[in-house]
Amino acid sequence: MTAQDQTSFKARAGAALADTTLKLAIDRTTGTAERKRAAALAGFPEFEAARARGAAIKDHVIANLDHYLETFERNATAAGAKVHWAATAEEACDIVVRLCREADAKHVTRSKSMLGEEIHLPDALATAGIERVETDLAEHIIQLAGEHPSHIIWPAMHRTREQVAVLFNADHKPPPDAEDPASMVQSARRVLREKFLSADVGISGANFLVADTGATCTVTNEGNAELTTTPPRVHIVTAGIEKLVPTTAHAFALLRLLVRSATGGELTQYTTFHCGPKRPGDADGPEEMHIVLVDNGRSRMIKDEFREMLRCIRCGACMNHCVVYRQIGGHAYGGTYPGPMGAVLTPVLDGLKQSRDLPFACTMNGRCAEVCPVRIPLPTLLRAWRVRSWEEGLEKAPMRAGLGLWATLARRPGLYRLASAIAVRTLRVLGRSGWIRSLPLAGGWTEHRDLPAPAGGTFMERYKAERAKGDSR
Repeated sequence: MTAQDQTSFKARAGAALADTTLKLAIDRTTGTAERKRAAALAGFPEFEAARARGAAIKDHVIANLDHYLETFERNATAAGAKVHWAATAEEACDIVVRLCREADAKHVTRSKSMLGEEIHLPDALATAGIERVETDLAEHIIQLAGEHPSHIIWPAMHRTREQVAVLFNADHKPPPDAEDPASMVQSARRVLREKFLSADVGISGANFLVADTGATCTVTNEGNAELTTTPPRVHIVTAGIEKLVPTTAHAFALLRLLVRSATGGELTQYTTFHCGPKRPGDADGPEEMHIVLVDNGRSRMIKDEFREMLRCIRCGACMNHCVVYRQIGGHAYGGTYPGPMGAVLTPVLDGLKQSRDLPFACTMNGRCAEVCPVRIPLPTLLRAWRVRSWEEGLEKAPMRAGLGLWATLARRPGLYRLASAIAVRTLRVLGRSGWIRSLPLAGGWTEHRDLPAPAGGTFMERYKAERAKGDSR
């Protein structure tokens, strides 16, 4: 867990629910994303077939990961890049810091990369005394605010336009000419342009790693990745090993899914393939290109029930449609990745004991699986973490006792029907005007909402009554 996340999930979620400005910011962004995605898919009748192909591509790569890793390393090296291997987040950070020091870098630019956030690269660079400048506009905003991303596509989606204006007026010299979006974007461009052109090293992530060419692919809407990777003398890529695809054609097949699911477009403004450093005769490009391939628990996932999570192409659709995320935002989840995909990945990265609340922060309505462009069965994976939590004895004593009592009743139909009848009648007594405002042992529910009182008897009692009516007719 990151330094911001020492409080419990319940406390973070409670604070988020009380933040009306946060709710406004979330609604603005996720609502727009949901509508644009729906419109994009309405004009893309091949979507279901494309989803099936996307899932098949990712499953094929995962099943043959060793082959494609070796192929990628061989072709990337032939193109002039240097490939480095990191088993853990710490190893990955050590490699990047060493490369920056070898380049005598005092100042580096970085384009948006969730892998970089996952391995805590910003903290490692700061500890090494290397100035880091985030070049994505949203990342620039949260760097000024001293925060972590709250969404994997829109890192600053928890910030309103009015809050951004305050940050820019305090930091930008000169401040923006006005507080409208166009003026603030122009102000950020002025501030960042000098940083782009003076950086010693540029650090990027990769949306895809193309095995048969050794190329890396970045997808952005602002062009900041190209300015991060091209002017500096050294370009460093950090990428998870699951980002591999066999060929450029496979990358484009997944791009058709990624962009529509993430932003509702057909293509982003900038889709760039980097294949090695600058060659003789090239007009521009880095003199050195380094690619750091990061495992950080991914190999372990291949062997267990969370293997399908490695299909993820980081589009953010699951969180845009998640009823929980849209109430509490990303920071409440406490890890690098928020929303449903984060609830699956964070226990892998941080351990189930530290993050066991996340798999339970789900209504299991299945909306995330419905919109996932590569058909990841997220509710099934979340249930798998719940099973592990039980098997590892992480549930609190009252929960285990309560489930034990329920299991005892469920195995004895007569006793279960008796207990149900008593419970229904008790709840009807506690109800007022059809609602129960406070209920012992269910404070987590009635603290924020009323519980509907039972309308009649138990299910079996009402079933028998309906059958009796039918027989009498």
